[in-house]
Amino acid sequence: MTFSHRFDPTTLREYDIRGIVGRSLGEADAFAIGRVFGSLVARKGGRTVAVGRDGRLSGPALEAALVRGLVASGMRVLRMGVGPTPMLYYLDRAREADGAIQVTGSHNPPDYNGFKMVLGHKPFFGAGDPGAGANGRGGRRRAGGARGGRGGRDRGRVCRAHPAATGTAGERALSVVWDNGNGAAGEVLQRLVAGLPGRHEILFPEIDGTFPNHHPDPTVPKNLTQLIARVRETTADLGVAFDGDADRIGVVDDEGEVLFGDQILLVLARDVLAAHPGATIISDVKASQVLFDAIAEAGGRPLMWKTGHSLIKAKMAETGSPLAGEMSGHVFFADRWYGFDDALYAAVRLLGVVARAGVKLSDVRRALPRVLNTPELRFDCDEARKFAVVREVAERLKASGAEVDDVDGVRVKTRDGWWLLRASNTQAVLVARAESVAGEAGLERLKEALAEQLALSGIAAPDFSGAHAGH
Repeated sequence: MTFSHRFDPTTLREYDIRGIVGRSLGEADAFAIGRVFGSLVARKGGRTVAVGRDGRLSGPALEAALVRGLVASGMRVLRMGVGPTPMLYYLDRAREADGAIQVTGSHNPPDYNGFKMVLGHKPFFGAGDPGAGANGRGGRRRAGGARGGRGGRDRGRVCRAHPAATGTAGERALSVVWDNGNGAAGEVLQRLVAGLPGRHEILFPEIDGTFPNHHPDPTVPKNLTQLIARVRETTADLGVAFDGDADRIGVVDDEGEVLFGDQILLVLARDVLAAHPGATIISDVKASQVLFDAIAEAGGRPLMWKTGHSLIKAKMAETGSPLAGEMSGHVFFADRWYGFDDALYAAVRLLGVVARAGVKLSDVRRALPRVLNTPELRFDCDEARKFAVVREVAERLKASGAEVDDVDGVRVKTRDGWWLLRASNTQAVLVARAESVAGEAGLERLKEALAEQLALSGIAAPDFSGAHAGH
């Protein structure tokens, strides 16, 4: 049996499928994803697919269409209902499903939604995803011989409290403020903290897909304003925030200062390396050199890898790494857990580190080497040119003898620090970042070097004004 469907090419990301509901993504797309994904599972001898969704208003209709597509391909569907993406990953493992799909817009605005997929307990992404299979990333073609059949559906009955929380939070009772941000973790989070020692307060626990209190991205400091204020008001030991589907974490220390993704990973890495000396710890190319140096100092093997939660997970499995993380707040524990990105689990492990430490989290932050860096700068570049520009820059720098890492774009190390240029896998933009160990003057030299290379490729430099954010 053949099946044809045309996806909007802008929805087919490197790591998942995501778009604006009613404009670039709809129920027909959800049905097609289910139909093709189910056919892929069937061809591998599988029969069962777990399905969940976050709390977005478009979720029920998209999930229903997805399930219809899966059932039409002969799949038995385990329906988790509303919950965080990590719980869907857990259901996939606990029930030994052959595949899993979460309907989620992650940290995007309320009108977005999308699909994160797992096949054979591994992330399913890139050229192998069902969107690419259905139309070759943009053109209409048959969807790989989609199979027909009659499947069924069942409730997944996943535990509504986090299954790995017990015994991981340490012995000292902490005061913690949690910001659910009206995301999908709501019910699970409430049950989780009820079993933890100490005093816990949850901000915005209600699941509301309109996100009325703030945007669901905990890596942006302005979205943590209420959490910061409450941590300071209550003199809490720390604050923790999640994105819309709770696979990304944000952290605020006892002084109300934000810890960025690489700083969170550093705190966790030191703890993991105490139990696993010499282990490989992975982070993405946007992370601070402070992180990689600190991992080495703690006896670990730092590994810089490509940005993207699916790419990091795959590298983690390949290397046997017990811990990985990204600047975007994804944290992956294979130490005592399954290796997928789970912000709830990462939070409880962080609580354990703080509870066992003889110092405050703010003391740990202040002890880190001080650097000056820009935020992630994203600027337009034609889709047909973005990867070529990065290649041109890399070739010129290598020819000049510069110290270059090209695992994901081009990251150039100098005596002043480093700068990064990479092409976005999901948009027609270039991404740049710079970090100085030589103060303001060093940061200016790094920005000038980046601008010079862009000019040689006919690209205007991004707006660096106000792009100073030391950490």
